[in-house]
Amino acid sequence: MSERLTRIAIVSSDRCKPKKCRQECKKSCPVVKTGKLCIEVAPASKIAFISEELCIGCGICVKKCPFEAIQIINLPKDLDKDTTHRYGPNTFKLHRLPVPRPGQVLGLVGTNGIGKSTALKVLAGKLKPNLGRFNNPPDWQEILTYFRGSELQNYFTRILEDNLKAIIKPQYVDHIPKAVQGNVGQVLDQKDERDMKSELCADLQLNQVIDRNVGDLSGGELQRFAIAVVAVQNAEIYMFDEPSSYLDVKQRLKAAQVVRSLLRPNSYVIVVEHDLSVLDYLSDFICCLYGKPGAYGVVTLPFSVREGINIFLAGFVPTENLRFRDESLTFKVAETPQESAEEIETYARYKYPTMTKTQGNFRLRVVEGEFTDSQIIVMLGENGTGKTTFIRMLAGLLKPDSVEGSDVEIPEFNVSYKPQKISPKFPSTVRHLLHSKIRDSYMHAQFVSDVMKPLLIEQLMDQEVVNLSGGELQRVALCLCLGKPADIYLIDEPSAYLDSEQRIVASKVIKR
Repeated sequence: MSERLTRIAIVSSDRCKPKKCRQECKKSCPVVKTGKLCIEVAPASKIAFISEELCIGCGICVKKCPFEAIQIINLPKDLDKDTTHRYGPNTFKLHRLPVPRPGQVLGLVGTNGIGKSTALKVLAGKLKPNLGRFNNPPDWQEILTYFRGSELQNYFTRILEDNLKAIIKPQYVDHIPKAVQGNVGQVLDQKDERDMKSELCADLQLNQVIDRNVGDLSGGELQRFAIAVVAVQNAEIYMFDEPSSYLDVKQRLKAAQVVRSLLRPNSYVIVVEHDLSVLDYLSDFICCLYGKPGAYGVVTLPFSVREGINIFLAGFVPTENLRFRDESLTFKVAETPQESAEEIETYARYKYPTMTKTQGNFRLRVVEGEFTDSQIIVMLGENGTGKTTFIRMLAGLLKPDSVEGSDVEIPEFNVSYKPQKISPKFPSTVRHLLHSKIRDSYMHAQFVSDVMKPLLIEQLMDQEVVNLSGGELQRVALCLCLGKPADIYLIDEPSAYLDSEQRIVASKVIKR
């Protein structure tokens, strides 16, 4: 058995705190007891070091560590020679690379934290792959020799010799205002190298916001602006990291058309996307990534679009005969049988009146209606048509300007509201946040099994709220919202920044 498996030890730098513990990992390790230096750590050190060659994979240190900072993972031996990049000792490790082809769109699909953004950085030439040798990184000549005989050899040679220009559209568009000053039109004019500005602005509906400051744009507008900034520039490699978050369905297809319009016979387009329908529409072929988030990631061979998406959903790679997820992701069509009229009578009814609300030159008119409890109602509509405004009026956060039909009051609800844009201002850890906001539910066994376990909140408990990534914030916000006892849960865009697996989990959690 030991010949076939190779081990990686991951020590989380956020969690490992040798000053606060008694070095349980080192004291309990059977290899250390025989006198070998398998785990090296002292009270003064920053982080524990685990030697992967000496480790026997007993997993005792994993259980003993009070902060749950250690993961020991067995990998197939044949992956060992395929290591592309490793950040440092006991850190994340990426195996293989996706293979871009000129004149085609390559789609990447996989969960969060599995190395898609790392792969993009390597392919853009922004990160030099060290082939897993972080102590003495190889020079480019060695790297080219390593990739010889594959399409990647030509690709890297072109990057080195012809100075291919690569542009990445970043994943988190809400960080753009911190880096870019000025109004939308000016920024696009500065970057415009292909004289495409007017066409792109029409395609991406940016003409309404052309005079606005970048800092005043909403999430969807920022996303379209970011896509436009990449598309007006002249480059050989275009990379889009999640081009569809914050966009509505119509805009997603428009954005996809813009991305496809960048194809030229000698240019590469690479897209990372969690919305599988957009990915299907956009790509010519697909590489899946599997592994363990934050520990290691493996890139599969390229598949055709249909095959690639089905492999990702099934959780099984036939070419490597490998199952990377316990259950396949399925979409059930109708779970709830039609409820009888008597059942519906027993539900509490909430009515709301016809109301209007004007904000600036935008006017929203709501026709009166009603809803019952134990229902999930989905609101569909384009961005900027007032869905969030309507939700906030129901929540009582905004007063309507006029109410017609005075016999119906806006009922008093206990409302739990998850906003569309989440900004972390809480100064302490996630545990304190949950403790101060929803103490009763987060102690409650059923809430833990229904909401916290599936959303993997346990792993985030000791992290500072301010340092969480987009997807982690989204999960914490969803947990807070569902933890508050209320008559109505108003949830605005619960799927932004979550990957396909987490979206399905989130929808199941909301259903409960």
